[in-house]
Amino acid sequence: MTKHSKLIFIPLDERPCNYEFPYLLAKETEYIMERPPGELMGLKKRPGDVEQLWSWFEAACAGADGAVVALDTLLYGGIIPSRLHGLEPAELTGRLERLRGIKQRHPQLKLYAFQLIMRCPQYSLSDEEPDYYADWGREIFRKGFIQHRLELGIATDEEIRELAEIDLRLPSGVLEDYLGRRAVNIEANKLALELVHDGIIDFMIVPQDDSAPYGHTAKDQEKVRARITALDLELKVYMYPGADEVGCTLLARMMNKAAGRMPLVYPRLSSIQGAFVTPLFEDRFFYETLKYQILAAGGLIASSAAEADLVLLVSTPGETMEEAVSQKHAFHSYDVYRNLMELVEYGDYMLRSKKIPVAVADVGYANGGDQKLVKMLRQTNLLFDLAGYAGWNTSSNSLGTVISQAMIYLLYGRTQAHLDFLALRYAEDVCYCSVVRGELSEGPVQEMGYGKYKLDGPRGRVAARVQERLGEELAVRIDSPAGSVQITDCYMPWNRMFEVGLSVRFLRS
Repeated sequence: MTKHSKLIFIPLDERPCNYEFPYLLAKETEYIMERPPGELMGLKKRPGDVEQLWSWFEAACAGADGAVVALDTLLYGGIIPSRLHGLEPAELTGRLERLRGIKQRHPQLKLYAFQLIMRCPQYSLSDEEPDYYADWGREIFRKGFIQHRLELGIATDEEIRELAEIDLRLPSGVLEDYLGRRAVNIEANKLALELVHDGIIDFMIVPQDDSAPYGHTAKDQEKVRARITALDLELKVYMYPGADEVGCTLLARMMNKAAGRMPLVYPRLSSIQGAFVTPLFEDRFFYETLKYQILAAGGLIASSAAEADLVLLVSTPGETMEEAVSQKHAFHSYDVYRNLMELVEYGDYMLRSKKIPVAVADVGYANGGDQKLVKMLRQTNLLFDLAGYAGWNTSSNSLGTVISQAMIYLLYGRTQAHLDFLALRYAEDVCYCSVVRGELSEGPVQEMGYGKYKLDGPRGRVAARVQERLGEELAVRIDSPAGSVQITDCYMPWNRMFEVGLSVRFLRS
């Protein structure tokens, strides 16, 4: 691609992880990334303006070299609306067919796309699902889970009794609505695969959001995988756990392909058993997903550190994964079945003595960074010398983010944009997700008269309190003689405590 290549980006939704992260990673590179104006995007359950998004996209593709596209946004108006819509297959077919016209008008356009298989959470909560999920979510999940096991001949007697009991209680209208939408969405997944087969989409990822080994999502995976096989698309369509990080992954892949690079990544795990842990919200051993994440971003796993372009330090769990907020308690498997000290010393040696770039995938816990690990990274002055860091939400969300950042670092180096993104990760993944969110969600928010799923608006008293506490935590956990992190904006994008919107800057000393 030429100097200052134009890259079009259609985010999965308006949250910072989708709308901002890839955009921030593209700063200070040779790519000018264009994304739809925020007002065209949706707001949680309110879909984006699909017709205007298509119009914007079609116009923006003129003169563009590449596009990274969340098909769920162009089909349904975003990730949450993909679980709530009442669209017919014919409408979705019409929308997807517009991609053919775009590719015909702009044959030079490299089109990378991703499209989710609809998730099926294991709990009863309607925050991101249809309203009836508050009452019947657990039952919907368990019905799919046990039925799948029954079909495979591995359901227990206790599970069969549970299924019979669910069938007596679960309203038929609820199940029909849920399964009907899943069926429509799967047809859209299959239609997208035809576009890959016909060369309209150059590469595609089908990420698994909140997946499990059995159930509705696992069965839908099988249908899509069978279609991938039938169309001979195994090397053009990857399917693995993830969702909100895929925009970053495809950005890194596009940059690597354009540069003719395939970085070799040497992963160093903190635990010998870590490779065989199935992370929370995922459906397979960690190491299988790690291979996919590196491959999807345009790289390969190195067989030794000596041949590697990048060393990836991976803080896996020792045995089973816990939530980040639980790390104030002692866990034998975390303290005994893994060795963070060796991991940090190894990273320090490889970076300082061998001059090999080092990144950190902080995936020991779900939904937040490992405070002990980050403390040691600070003690060794590694925090802002790393090629990348991430420790937010699911294991795959973190993996895709840090691998993408590190690969872009290999291409463009230690820019201010790189340092700012590191600062953002420490502010959000460690200080917010791992410390401040849990602290404020269980008491202080309620004392202010709100709940963790309903605050006083994106920029209310809660957001001000969050910013104040984050500043205090950054000073203690992250700031060092190398520099400090300044928060320039703090808001609550979905008016709940789960995610925070931050703008930060790293100020060098």
